[in-house]
Amino acid sequence: MTLPPYAELLGATLEFGADGAPLIVMPFGEDVVGRPGFLQGGAISGLLEVAAIAALRHALAEEGGARVKPINVTVDFMRGGRDHVTRAAGAITRLGTRVANVEAVAWQDDRARPIAAARMNYLIERD
Repeated sequence: MTLPPYAELLGATLEFGADGAPLIVMPFGEDVVGRPGFLQGGAISGLLEVAAIAALRHALAEEGGARVKPINVTVDFMRGGRDHVTRAAGAITRLGTRVANVEAVAWQDDRARPIAAARMNYLIERD
């Protein structure tokens, strides 16, 4: 599975969890710094979107793939992202014929203490 081009700008890489689900890992660096010592909000939002797309592509791969287009995105910032590695994972809450609802969460040290979460809706164009 390939990640969207924006993932490369973030320095994000793809890993897989124990359950086989995609996990996106973004290192802390100059390209994602906002105020000194903290992640920039746009980088966090981008990471969440990449995680959602990875989860959706992973689910659609069994069907032969499809194109996905974002309909809307809502991001909730819960705490500042510090100068640590940040991980994000997406989970599909509904996969319909034309629309998918996906949730994504980003965390640093503890998955139970997320730094941000997002809800996204995607239009699905199956091949």
